[in-house]
Amino acid sequence: MEKSNVVNAEIELLTAIKYADVSVLEKMLHDDLLFNLPDGQTITKEFDLNAYRSGKMKIDFLEASDQIINCIGDTAIVSVAVSLKGHYDNNPIDATLRYIRVWKQFGEDLKVIAGSCAELR
Repeated sequence: MEKSNVVNAEIELLTAIKYADVSVLEKMLHDDLLFNLPDGQTITKEFDLNAYRSGKMKIDFLEASDQIINCIGDTAIVSVAVSLKGHYDNNPIDATLRYIRVWKQFGEDLKVIAGSCAELR
């Protein structure tokens, strides 16, 4: 797996998150995705997509920094800090989160198969 492909996939994913582009997220998230939120809740692809479809998740500002990518065979692990501002279910979000995402190659496609995030203080 090429690191440059993962960098591009990360940019595409974060852009889709910022603009709530459900069709891109649908393509990039694996159907069996498991993702741990800062509160310890584990969510699925459908839960995540529904947050964007319903308008519950609104991102006003998103900026990534401090990205580290390790490629291991057909899998890549990404660690990245993301500053977020927006709203979830009418509750304000203003935080910097450390994400870890696991990408896996499926034919020509890279998909997120797992991840988690924790708030940086």
